[in-house]
Amino acid sequence: MAFINFLKPKNQLEEGGRTAAPVHEDAGEPEKTCPNCHKSIPLSRLWAQNLVCACGHHFRMKARQRLSLICDRGSFMELFRGVKAGNPLDFPGYSEKIETARTASGEEEAVICGTAALEGQNCCLFAMEPYFMMGSMGSAVGEKITRLFEYATEHRLPVIGFTVSGGARMQEGLLSLMQMAKTSAAVKRHSDAGLLYVAVLTDPTTGGVTASFAMEADIILAEPGATVGFAGARVIEQTTRKSLPKGFQTAEFVLEHGFVDRIVPRAGQRQLLSELLRLHNGG
Repeated sequence: MAFINFLKPKNQLEEGGRTAAPVHEDAGEPEKTCPNCHKSIPLSRLWAQNLVCACGHHFRMKARQRLSLICDRGSFMELFRGVKAGNPLDFPGYSEKIETARTASGEEEAVICGTAALEGQNCCLFAMEPYFMMGSMGSAVGEKITRLFEYATEHRLPVIGFTVSGGARMQEGLLSLMQMAKTSAAVKRHSDAGLLYVAVLTDPTTGGVTASFAMEADIILAEPGATVGFAGARVIEQTTRKSLPKGFQTAEFVLEHGFVDRIVPRAGQRQLLSELLRLHNGG
């Protein structure tokens, strides 16, 4: 189950949001190869471009770095930091895997929640962490997102969420699947209160997260090229015994079929989100 420890909210973006790229002095400036254009990009340039290649490919971004990019400087106040996953089913090796994920990501769990301002517009935000078990949703992730929507409903604040997930966390069995219903109920109560929820789907947004809060927003945005779907493409092909169309489950394909409202490059997200908040607030 999730172990809940309520700590005083504080601004903690600086702890992990601006993690430096790894540098190997003896190898010169490190580079990364873009999977789209196959060109090598110096990491210093890539990070200066917010992890977007010149060809437009969006690399995965750590949750705190994303929040630092979006939020007004110094405005982010983290909530529910003490909510952590346990090992309720005594799944073999799960406790060790969680500790490895915490070390690798620098985060306690696969989602960060809090309040912030975007160009002076107050809101609640959550950002899922791709480097914590690929943002998989267990009981702690579901608990944090549910509590954020409850907090937003109580304080009459809109919610902006950045999703990235491989789906429900299999090591928690039914407890992880229950989070789909729990988060959806919290989203519904927030909506019934007349409040805005904007989701930004990043690569990948799949499985139980797609089947719950990721696709329940009033406005659904996506980053270019992001994978968006429920089951994996190979699973679908093997089940249906049919070839899938080109570009299946990309953000562009999902937009064409009406499941996403707009594709927004990373550089334009802050401006668009702040405009949406301003419109919602009657500005």
